[in-house]
Amino acid sequence: MERITKPLNVCDFGVRGDGITNNTESIAKVIKTAEKLGGGTIYFPPGEYVTGTIELKSNMTLYLDSGAVILGSDRPEDYPMITKDTLPGYNREGHSGLIKAMRAKNVSVIGRGVIDGRGQNWWGNPGNEHRPRAVQPILCENVLIRGITIINSAMWTVHPVCCTNVTISDISIKNPSDSPNTDGVNPESCSNVHISNCTIDVGDDCLTLKSGTEDDELQKQYPCENIVVTNCTMLNGHGGVVIGSEMSGGIKNVTITNCVFSGTDRGIRIKTRRKRGGSINDVIISNILMDNVLCPFVINGYYQCGGTSPDDMSLFNLDKNPISEYTPVIRNINISNVRAVNARASAAYIYGIPECPVEGLSLTNYSVEMTDTEGELKDKPIMAYHVRKTKGEGIFFANIKDSVLRDISVSVVNGCGIELVGSDNVSISGLFVKGADEPYRITASNNVSIG
Repeated sequence: MERITKPLNVCDFGVRGDGITNNTESIAKVIKTAEKLGGGTIYFPPGEYVTGTIELKSNMTLYLDSGAVILGSDRPEDYPMITKDTLPGYNREGHSGLIKAMRAKNVSVIGRGVIDGRGQNWWGNPGNEHRPRAVQPILCENVLIRGITIINSAMWTVHPVCCTNVTISDISIKNPSDSPNTDGVNPESCSNVHISNCTIDVGDDCLTLKSGTEDDELQKQYPCENIVVTNCTMLNGHGGVVIGSEMSGGIKNVTITNCVFSGTDRGIRIKTRRKRGGSINDVIISNILMDNVLCPFVINGYYQCGGTSPDDMSLFNLDKNPISEYTPVIRNINISNVRAVNARASAAYIYGIPECPVEGLSLTNYSVEMTDTEGELKDKPIMAYHVRKTKGEGIFFANIKDSVLRDISVSVVNGCGIELVGSDNVSISGLFVKGADEPYRITASNNVSIG
């Protein structure tokens, strides 16, 4: 089979960049031609191209030239459904992504053009999680997404699933701040992922690492591991970088460094609940600047997904439950060199579950300045049924063990600097607290040293 070397210009195949013509079938013919030739570059010159799902095959590059805009079709039938019949064990059934690849190798989406998901055609029904992603590689190897701009995604924007060797660099994502579930980049059950030099401004979490729920038969077979996030700017999302709550396959070996968060609800957000199972291990977070965040750093073992029936609510009691394979584990989280200003609710909020405390937490060189927001309390620092709303408070820890808190500076408006509850073997040193009723408050904890 002879590989092509010259890019295939889609306009040579009857594709029209007039912003009106639906090109779904015409683009599919270009893909088919490239597939017969063993792959190649699918080139979009300047123009506006209306289309449904574009499914790339192995050894293909979708190249959007500067001035080229992909416009998502407003017809649901242009996005074939992914079901458990077409992808056994996949628990996120729904419409295929606008740009999709499945079981392919060496696929790229690059250039200086724009992908416009035209999510306004879908957002009217926010409960519809079948909405198409913008870019969706599934079970792929060697994925490159570089240089492009993505706007108005109907659902999650870049969603690699069970992929290996994924590089996402120099992209810009902009979804309206009130658009439902329009996360930025969500690698799920992926390994060897490098995300760098990206700007993400969305209506939900900016970047989330996941590995499936307890019911996700496909995703939970693959851990999300060996992840690097660096030199990125996160704006206006619910979380800057989020780990979980889908973590049943495990999440490990993660580095997040040299990033700026502005206007996100939470900064670094780790969330799970009982019955999830899995573990979050070996996460290093360093050199982060945050401004105008609700709560800079969160670990939440009581994340309030579910809870609509008495059986569900049993997952959220504060008693020590029996440990089982469904008990989530969080250990070895290393946070250093983080500065946050104009934080609103709490300086940090860490709440593990009593039967399996957060273990091996290291929080060093952590500086937070709380702001005196006007009006009544509006927000909970973490999404948990039993947690109260806070405003301008310090750092709260519950159910942690074998942890080190060092060189922490907290300027608060209300309450104490650090509160520690139900924790064991914790060392606190180099604590500087301003504006607090008292520097620290320790209850129901053992072997706590303060120096």
